[in-house]
Amino acid sequence: MEQLPKCPQCGSEYTYEDGALLICPECAYEWTPGQESETVEGIQAIDANGNQLQDGDTVTVIKDLKVKGAPKDIKQGTRVKNIRLVEGDHNIDCKIDGFGAMKLKSEFVKKI
Repeated sequence: MEQLPKCPQCGSEYTYEDGALLICPECAYEWTPGQESETVEGIQAIDANGNQLQDGDTVTVIKDLKVKGAPKDIKQGTRVKNIRLVEGDHNIDCKIDGFGAMKLKSEFVKKI
C-alpha cells in the first residue's frame, strides 16, 4: 500500500484521498498531491472560514471570548486591526481597544 504524505498544515499522519485531493481529518486541510512542497515557509494561519491570514490583516472575532483576569469578555464582532502571526497555540498577536495586547487563536476570527 502506498504511504500518503503527512498534512502540511498540522503534521497529522492520518491523511486520506478524496478524488484528486488529499484531506486531513484532524484540521480539515485540503491540498493536491505535490502541493506540500510548494507551501510558503513561515507561519501559516487559517481563519474560521478557511482563508489564509497574513501579517497586517484585519479580522473580526466570531464568538464571545472570555479573558482571564479581565472584568469583561471580548464580544463577538470586535474588529482587530493589524494582526501579527506568531508560532504557538495562540497564533495571532494583536492589540484590542479596551483590552491591550492579546494573543488569539486563528479559529476564533474571520478575515474581513
